[in-house]
Amino acid sequence: MIDLRSDTLTTPDDDMRAAMASARVGDDVYSEDPTVLELQERVAAMFGKEAALFVPSGTQGNQICIALHATTGEEIIAESNAHIFHYENAATSVIARAQIHGVPSDKGSMVLEDVLEAIRPSAYYYPRTALISVENTHNRHGGTVLSMSYLENLREIANHAGIPIHCDGARIWNAMVATDTIASQYGILFDTMSVCLSKGLGAPVGSLILGTREMIERARRWRKMLGGGMRQVGILAAAGLYALDVNLPKIAIDHTNARVFAESIALLPGLEIDLLRVQTNVVAFRIPSMTDAEFVAACNDKGLRIAPIKPGTMRAVFYHQVSADDGAKAVEIIAEVLRFR
Repeated sequence: MIDLRSDTLTTPDDDMRAAMASARVGDDVYSEDPTVLELQERVAAMFGKEAALFVPSGTQGNQICIALHATTGEEIIAESNAHIFHYENAATSVIARAQIHGVPSDKGSMVLEDVLEAIRPSAYYYPRTALISVENTHNRHGGTVLSMSYLENLREIANHAGIPIHCDGARIWNAMVATDTIASQYGILFDTMSVCLSKGLGAPVGSLILGTREMIERARRWRKMLGGGMRQVGILAAAGLYALDVNLPKIAIDHTNARVFAESIALLPGLEIDLLRVQTNVVAFRIPSMTDAEFVAACNDKGLRIAPIKPGTMRAVFYHQVSADDGAKAVEIIAEVLRFR
């Protein structure tokens, strides 16, 4: 079975399991797990941030970061298809007790004039704009990348307005590879970041949040309140360290396999795809003649697992345990499904 539903479907290989098994551990609630400390220091240094904090999930990481900036009756500007809006159970309204102001875009980069317009005036009957949040790469737009020039211009707007920026960097590693940039070039543009270990990097669990030392100390309190304080979590942190060394260098292969797959299915009759959106490891496409459920079931019967990212749009995600041969076989299965639809 070829599974292209998500890059969260990786499993630890023998070497990653060995690294986990031999990890030095301590009690991370006391900040005494040496492997967690090593991971936090390494990732903070990569992004040029003062400190980092290991958290169980990207959702918790995003929501803690939002709560560091926003509170009751305030507002976060985010792209209208953002993960924090669609896939985090309205957590912003519960944890930070703030609301999200969605700004539509074509490929995940909010038009700067629209961002300016979304910043609330200071009148008492408006919510205060407390934060701008971006997502890089952008999941619902098909793994699209926010360019460095765009982010630099957005940073200028935020600085002028006195508003911080958070980056949901669940797939920031893919953005780095696609734009041939280093982590610190992103870190300087954001006040806080959440970066995921269990997507492109292929670790089994975890994300890190990044910011100033003062922010991370406040984040530690939020993590405890939300039940994210874990004990001998170095076993998981070791997988993250291994992934940075071994799997991060493989991400370019995932992008190549995604591109080959996308260009191949683009030739199939009855399938719609915008190749300009295929920028990283995610391929979004449409099958107008079939319902989502029909297409998913037909592919599954032939050995391909795939899922919609939003109604009417399928998503195929490539990762280091999907080979070029797997991609080619997936194309054959989709072609067969379309031929007999």
